[in-house]
Amino acid sequence: MRILPLLCLSLLSGLGSSTLSAEPTSRPNIIFILTDDLGYGDIGAFFQNQRASRNLPAEMTPAIDKMATEGIQLRGHYCPAPVCAPSRASFLSGVHQGTASIRNNQFDKALDDNHTVATVLRQAGYATAAIGKWGLQGSATGGELGDEHSEAEQAKGSPATWPAYPTKRGFDYFFGYVRHADGHEHYPFEGVYRGKKQVWDGDHEVSAGLAGCYTTDLFTARAKKWIVDQRAAPSGKPFFLYLAFDTPHATTELATGPYPAGGGLKGGLQWTGKSGSMINTAGGKPDSYYDPAFANATYAGPPAKGKKGGSVETQPWPDVYKRYASSVRRIDQCVGDLLQLLKDLKIDDKTMVVFTTDNGPSQESYLKQQFQPNFFHSFGPFDGIKRDCLEGGVRVGAIARFPGIIPPKQASDSPSQFHDWMPTFAAVGGIPAPARTDGVSLLPTLTGKGEQKPSTIYTEYQVEGRTPDFGEFSPAHRGRVRGQMQMIRLGDLVGVRYDVKNHADPFEIYDVMKDPKQVSNLAAANPAMQQRMKDAVLQLRRPNPTAKRPYDGELVPSVFVEKPRPGVSWRAYNSPIPWVPKFDEMPPALSGEAARPEVGTMTGDANGMLWSGFIEVPADGAYEFSLNADTGALLRIHGALLIDADSGYKSGEPRKATIQLKAGKHPFRLYYTHRSETKLLDLEWSGPGIGQQPVPATAFTH
Repeated sequence: MRILPLLCLSLLSGLGSSTLSAEPTSRPNIIFILTDDLGYGDIGAFFQNQRASRNLPAEMTPAIDKMATEGIQLRGHYCPAPVCAPSRASFLSGVHQGTASIRNNQFDKALDDNHTVATVLRQAGYATAAIGKWGLQGSATGGELGDEHSEAEQAKGSPATWPAYPTKRGFDYFFGYVRHADGHEHYPFEGVYRGKKQVWDGDHEVSAGLAGCYTTDLFTARAKKWIVDQRAAPSGKPFFLYLAFDTPHATTELATGPYPAGGGLKGGLQWTGKSGSMINTAGGKPDSYYDPAFANATYAGPPAKGKKGGSVETQPWPDVYKRYASSVRRIDQCVGDLLQLLKDLKIDDKTMVVFTTDNGPSQESYLKQQFQPNFFHSFGPFDGIKRDCLEGGVRVGAIARFPGIIPPKQASDSPSQFHDWMPTFAAVGGIPAPARTDGVSLLPTLTGKGEQKPSTIYTEYQVEGRTPDFGEFSPAHRGRVRGQMQMIRLGDLVGVRYDVKNHADPFEIYDVMKDPKQVSNLAAANPAMQQRMKDAVLQLRRPNPTAKRPYDGELVPSVFVEKPRPGVSWRAYNSPIPWVPKFDEMPPALSGEAARPEVGTMTGDANGMLWSGFIEVPADGAYEFSLNADTGALLRIHGALLIDADSGYKSGEPRKATIQLKAGKHPFRLYYTHRSETKLLDLEWSGPGIGQQPVPATAFTH
């Protein structure tokens, strides 16, 4: 596929002239590395190096730290939710948890049959692969929602029956764990702690040949082999690799032996392809190797059990922490190995690499000795862990490296979230992101060029249980009931609610730049911000029947507009992309004003339109909107995605949605693409005292 040169120039202007080309072969490769339950505080550059300097128990991540010095630290980066499935789904779909269909603890639920990061990049000419943990496949019998607790039921599944197998969501190739629960065991053949697990290589289940394969090593070795194969492929396509580790989560298992010498093309981990010795570390003893840096580590801890006295004593680290630090170090070595491979293949300066984690650190170990993340302060300078909507549960940080494009030794506190990677990678690939995405391109932050548009930072999540009663946490946070939780960030201020019963419950408000532990609640002194946050969360989200919230039935607040003009603003575009693009960040071919959204405004070679302004709602109540188009369209009211008539849309088939609105003006954006013989766009509504009819011109202002 050929993308228009002007489009590439527009989208990639921040990347430098060396990458500006209309040909897919000249576009950068992209590697997105995601770990499982690794805390912000587990990374040396973020936090552990400070602990080491104070002679406190500390982990080591020298390769990741080096990556950080060679690129940028995104210290204000958030995951979408404080648990894995919704976080991974939001990343892949490019939407936050106010839009996503996978929320709460919906493990094994099918990822939407819609745009994904992989489908977008494949359209841009990329080869795509997912290697590692998936957990978003759907029911084994083809239904929507699987059951993570029924491994017997999921065992009946296969790539043919799982509705959202990775190769059905934009990936050319998949290798790894499909079922969520399989990711809790890091030796699929031996099943050291959780029993044998399934590993899928394309359409084949291959765990029988994976004796001695530790998943961190296994997934890295397979990723290296796939990269080498792409480099040698005659197509010359750029590649996108989603490398999703299942460590250090859950069993804190150890590798079979020391990391192989060297790294890259000839050293480090290697894929042999031989059953029973599939990788070059498969010959050692499973769950046996402690990293030498931690095998005999000691710390000043409380007196050993049975001893009298209150003074601290020097004693060995408990075994579970030696294991955890060894597991994290193994991930670090794998990252260094992959980066060396890029250098050996001479594609180091043609590849963007991003490293992050899916949520805050966990308390789980599945071993007799319980793991507690406060031993290393894996939550970093924050309070909260996995399943918390405090900063420690959702602020995960990220590191991005792209030699020659991302300047080295940079750090940014600018807030961003997982859904921003879809438009970012789309821009790198020279293609506009779908209008469905809730994200913005992070290229201005990454490159230091251009103005960064603000990201939407939003989380909603429900779970039973309480925040741990750690002495390191603020007294107000210890042992607090979780229940329905919600978090929004506006500028430097974070609003968070726990155990929400109704929308009247106040947000706690914290300046997380000055108060990262969220100790000083500023809510009492900021009533205007309290109201702004309450309004904003209603304006950017949509209810989901599978994850009900106490505020689902609230009326979405209107906005005040001083001296609006009648009609709408419009901008026309000429885009070769087969989906409804996110036109907001593209320069229009033409622009103007009209009485209402109508396709008659489209002239010349334009095949895309964006109308914007306000819809005047005459009375409080439920309004049903209907959208009908010849090719595709998408309607947002405020920031919320109301109607998606894009991916899978059938021409001329109305799509409808109902929204609860307060009387007054509501900002809207209506996206439209036309690639048929006849132009068609109908926007209708019904509501209190209004039968279904076209939205009249009198309802529009701008």
